[in-house]
Amino acid sequence: MTKLDETLTMLKDLTDAKGIPGNEKEPRDVMKRYITPFADEVFTDGLGSLIAKKIGKADGPKVMVAGHLDEVGFMITHIDDRGFLRFQTVGGWWSQVMLAQRVTIVTSKGVVTGVIGSKPPHILPPEARKKPVDIKDMFIDIGASSREEAQGWGVRPGDQVVPYFEFTVMNNEKMLLAKAWDNRIGCAIAIDVLKQLKDADHPNVVYGVGTVQEEVGLRGAKTSANLIQPDIGFGVDVGIAGDTPGVTEKEALSKMGKGPQIILYDASMISHKGLRDFVTGVADEMDIPYQFDSVAGGGTDSGAIHLTAQGVPALSITIATRYIHSHAAMLHRDDYENAVKLIAEVIKKLDADTVSRLTFD
Repeated sequence: MTKLDETLTMLKDLTDAKGIPGNEKEPRDVMKRYITPFADEVFTDGLGSLIAKKIGKADGPKVMVAGHLDEVGFMITHIDDRGFLRFQTVGGWWSQVMLAQRVTIVTSKGVVTGVIGSKPPHILPPEARKKPVDIKDMFIDIGASSREEAQGWGVRPGDQVVPYFEFTVMNNEKMLLAKAWDNRIGCAIAIDVLKQLKDADHPNVVYGVGTVQEEVGLRGAKTSANLIQPDIGFGVDVGIAGDTPGVTEKEALSKMGKGPQIILYDASMISHKGLRDFVTGVADEMDIPYQFDSVAGGGTDSGAIHLTAQGVPALSITIATRYIHSHAAMLHRDDYENAVKLIAEVIKKLDADTVSRLTFD
């Protein structure tokens, strides 16, 4: 096994943490531990989003760098009399990536391992084999023989269920496989941006934010941005990698390892042209690779940030990632490190005059 360096250890801790929307305490605690050494103040909003404030110049522009703490998962809704668990999805899932996958139920008594049950193909009629199973017909098997036994292990309706997967460095050590890259990689970017700026001279107030409940409607971004009232906003998240079999350039353009994605458009926001041009200008000047992309469906925290108060110039900077919204996703370490470098360099070049000009570009 690859020996984990400081960065990989942080990424493992973040992705191992269990936290679906509304249950973000564990990843919030991990992010807080890593970001606190680089912040002047760390606090939360009323929904639980983590906000780390780093002052360059106290009356300078407020720059918000937001990744979301939550991951897609499930919630227990019912325990039947045989001890099988019914559940609902929390966040977007495609049924074909769910069956026979291992999950972890987080209970008041600790964690319980389960598997999303499926029928063996031997007993399925030919027509049934061709159809995906409806999520409403799925269940979780925890090896209990009755409702009472499951309850005795601490399982209750409302308990969160998270995918189970071990953080893995691939044979190509730049390739990293884990659950919850969506969006612990954004949290890691926020941490490392503050780390890069710890001793840097810049005239801004930077907020590294781990938002809650992004996967169910950008909710923590709304409340945290309302509290911060930023002048500039960056949503940092995963994007779609278009470099696997079956994905066409019409569906996704980006390739892993070719730089962070500058999102032109998604369902939640048209990116701010002035900010976008400024960021790509800095990237060109500093020779930092990047790639443009647009996503017809979905959105990032930028979609909520840019509608705060009277409007905030905002941009989504994302990491091309394979197999998102499944048990395991893959990304490229270089893209992550270049995203950190790009955002840090942009912040160093921002000041009140520049922000004022960007607002009206």
